[in-house]
Amino acid sequence: MTDLEIKDNYSLICKLIADRELKPAFDLTLRLISGMGLGEYRDEYDNLEQNYRFMLKYTVEGINDPERQKIYHHLLISSFDLGDKINDNLMMKFSQNVEYQKKRGFSKLLITNFHDYLEQLKEFYLGQELHSLLNSNIKDIGIHQEAEAHLQKVFNLFYHFWFTNKLSEEEISFFRTFLHLDIIPFHEKAILITSLTLSLLRFFDENKIVLLFESYDYEDVEINQRALIGILIILYHYDQRMPLFPGITGRMEILNEDPAFKANLEKIILQFIRSKETEKIQHLLQDEILPEMLKISPNLRNKLSLEGLLSEGMTDDKNPGWQEIFRDSPGLMGKMEELTEMQMQGDDVFMSSFSMLKNFPFFSEFINWFIPFTPDHPELMKISSNMDPEEYNKFLEMIMKSPMLCNSDKYSFCFSIQNITPDYKKIVSESLQSEFDQMEEIEKDKAFLDHNHKAETVSGQYIKDIYRFFKLYPQRQGFEDIFNWRFDFHNKYAFAGILKEDKKIQRNIAEYYFAKNYFPEAAVIYDLLLQEKDDPELLQKLAFCYQKQGDYKKALDYYLKADLYDLNKTWNLKKIALCYRNLKNHAKALEYYQQAEILEPENLSLHVSIGQCYTELNQYEEALKSYYKVEYLSPGNSKIWRPIGWCCFLVGKLDQAGKYYSQLIEEDPNKYDLMNMGHVQWCQGNRKAALDFYKRSINSADNSEKEFMDAFHEDLPQLLKQGVDSDDVPIMLDQLRYSLHE
Repeated sequence: MTDLEIKDNYSLICKLIADRELKPAFDLTLRLISGMGLGEYRDEYDNLEQNYRFMLKYTVEGINDPERQKIYHHLLISSFDLGDKINDNLMMKFSQNVEYQKKRGFSKLLITNFHDYLEQLKEFYLGQELHSLLNSNIKDIGIHQEAEAHLQKVFNLFYHFWFTNKLSEEEISFFRTFLHLDIIPFHEKAILITSLTLSLLRFFDENKIVLLFESYDYEDVEINQRALIGILIILYHYDQRMPLFPGITGRMEILNEDPAFKANLEKIILQFIRSKETEKIQHLLQDEILPEMLKISPNLRNKLSLEGLLSEGMTDDKNPGWQEIFRDSPGLMGKMEELTEMQMQGDDVFMSSFSMLKNFPFFSEFINWFIPFTPDHPELMKISSNMDPEEYNKFLEMIMKSPMLCNSDKYSFCFSIQNITPDYKKIVSESLQSEFDQMEEIEKDKAFLDHNHKAETVSGQYIKDIYRFFKLYPQRQGFEDIFNWRFDFHNKYAFAGILKEDKKIQRNIAEYYFAKNYFPEAAVIYDLLLQEKDDPELLQKLAFCYQKQGDYKKALDYYLKADLYDLNKTWNLKKIALCYRNLKNHAKALEYYQQAEILEPENLSLHVSIGQCYTELNQYEEALKSYYKVEYLSPGNSKIWRPIGWCCFLVGKLDQAGKYYSQLIEEDPNKYDLMNMGHVQWCQGNRKAALDFYKRSINSADNSEKEFMDAFHEDLPQLLKQGVDSDDVPIMLDQLRYSLHE
């Protein structure tokens, strides 16, 4: 069986159970048990199926059983549990993904005596404290070897909790003790939180979720933020099951009574949604900014005075020479400013840069993708031997303080800097110092204004770490990429009640979706908010969401509701007219454009739109009046010449039409200008001139003979109205065909 076949069968079983279709779920489960040699689960299956049959029988016979729903819920939970076991068993047998390869390899190394293991860990921590008191040299080989051996023990803990399907009481007790021992450093506790999250993604265990909730109560922000992110991921992943676990959803409701939790929850949800922008940012950098930068690179060093910038550090002032440098790339400055704004908002702007720095041996160890940045990591101790101690410590301090870099990128930075020359290393260090000093001031201001800023920084870094794993880990194909999820927390059972209760959080999430052009997602939340009460701004935004999705009927309904309020009146009228136009109701569109015109009599686009409506209604004289207004209000605007020329042609004002098309042809004609000028010439009896313009139209870069003929036949009724003899048409066209090959 392939991984995909196993996953599809498991997903179907879970869906059937969630939809309360136990009979087909049991049938598929039995086929897997019988067909894949899973006889060890037959007794459990038979017991479940028999109990369900009894319950059905008693229900049909009308026997009153007050415990029926409780029994039914237990059957559902047990059915999910059996499905989990079968899925895990099949993956252990057949899967070639890295998770199950590691699980098969680690099964012989599972920890059997947690008491002794904890004592060994304590012994190391006490030894470390002693080394510190004696001021032992960190480069001492013996100390380094001890640190590596200890780290391997921590890694074994990580793998043990990751690959254990359901925790025993001993394992639960150990986890709690480990979490609350002050002697254990935060980064080792944090990595164990990640192991619980990964384990739950593979195999459901209510006790692990309880431990995540308990970890959220821990005072260290590095721990509680990892725990909360794990909770969100797992409750989202197992949304189908949550109605069966009131103990879990009840914990969420209790937490929701704390305003700090709600603020924390909102920030993390927005950070997950914000992660969807990362690929757009990569595209902006790789496909737009970097190619433009390469165009100006020969003169960039001199014009930007890079050496001066590096030595002087960063300032708030813009380089006065930039505008001149970017004159050949007018959009580059805007894109760079957009990138800076994204960075300040917390978007992941470094993914593209650091994706190339994940090939160090450090990242061959799975756990190192998730471990918090700590100078005590043995791999960083190796780097210290190649650097001046004072310089190394200063560099580490700067890296540790950086709020913009996630843990994974901080490690990448450290490993990459060891490969550069001492002189350039000094320049980079000085430049970083200046930047980090400035950033530290910004962070202090943010922390002063927002007491939860530290939590937001930590959670943002951790989500970026997770993102890098799912996007860059060499064997990532073996894992379901959580960043392909919709992150529609408002639709999930465990969160819907919380988010519905707090309209502010709902609104903020919707506004973020709206700002980033995720219109379907924004529309769902706006619709929920509007069920409580009408709000003119929300009505307009919901209408706009439907408009951007091409659903003009729904958009129109909400724009019309918003029109009952006096908010952005002109804008709303124009949107109503636009929807009517797209629904081919040009008379109603004209009505609303004219209302808007009263409010903005000199709005050129309104006059153009009115002219277009008249054109669609075949009222060409009226259309001309609107277009002439535009020409009057905007003299020399060549764009208006096209509709004026066409309407003049349609009403038989051939001289006027010829005048406007001549002006267009003198500037920069397109294929339609040339063809329309041909029409005018033919109607005026100048067949030779008409033939020449038709030929030039066909020979335009974006045209072909077929496209010309299609457009010509669309215009043919208008030619005939202007007096062209229908018998002459095939003759003219054949003459045109011959002339093309001369």
